[in-house]
Amino acid sequence: MNTRERLLKRLLRDAGQAIVDFGMIADGDRIMVCLSGGKDSYTLLTVLRTLQERAPIRFSLLAVNLDQRQPGFPGHILPDYLSAQEIPFRIVQKDTHAIVKRVVAEGDTACSLCSRLRRGILYNVAVEEGCSKIALGHHADDMVQTFLLNLFFSGALKSMPPLLRSEDGRNTVIRPLAYCWEEDIAKFAEYESYPIIPCGLCGSQPNLKRKRVRDWIHELERDIPNLKDSMLAALGRVAPSHLLDRKIFDFMMAGSARGNVAEELDAALEKAETGSQQQSALSTQPSVRSKE
Repeated sequence: MNTRERLLKRLLRDAGQAIVDFGMIADGDRIMVCLSGGKDSYTLLTVLRTLQERAPIRFSLLAVNLDQRQPGFPGHILPDYLSAQEIPFRIVQKDTHAIVKRVVAEGDTACSLCSRLRRGILYNVAVEEGCSKIALGHHADDMVQTFLLNLFFSGALKSMPPLLRSEDGRNTVIRPLAYCWEEDIAKFAEYESYPIIPCGLCGSQPNLKRKRVRDWIHELERDIPNLKDSMLAALGRVAPSHLLDRKIFDFMMAGSARGNVAEELDAALEKAETGSQQQSALSTQPSVRSKE
């Protein structure tokens, strides 16, 4: 097995596990794959196409690119690539670039507004195309970076959800690469020689908070080699009784109980974890992981 095949096997394994763990894909789904022209979305499309061929359930794919009319954007690249690969696709043209440049002050970060505009347009396209799921190319590095961004700058313990239902109930967003690391994706993209289209808007912005967080993580990894694995695992092992959120844990009830409160909290947490493991073992949901 060559390096490319090993990388693909690992990506399929990790993506398949994430899809099963969070119930991302069901039989008969029509999935809109958001294709930006970057390595992550190309890899997402390849992974889903491969799983589509091997999985025991049936689902269809539609690649969608939002052409935001950025100056110099090579509009022919994605249609040429998708046509050659015989992948159903749709190109949507909306001049969000002009809106962002008009509204965002010089020197301010445009990511938030750009993301909201893009999300609204893609949500509507998914409804128009009858897509039951919207697949995005965010990966495990995005998950841990977003967690730290929210912790440091927003005062919240949250990350990117692997599956999210939109507020109006019309769309379901999935992130099948949630367990896949960017390093594997980047190496695989090199082997595939994808026609990468860089984002001139994002890459031209100085002092991005996400870049700072990414650099901090890389620096810490020199002393803590398994740092990112530990952080990703922590996102799935939350102990509400050991945090400060009174909306998700009844501290008043715990405080009024007799006996050793710390022991009671630990026992309750252990019971919850055991129940979760048993529920996972009993799950009979069809797997979309590769048959091989």
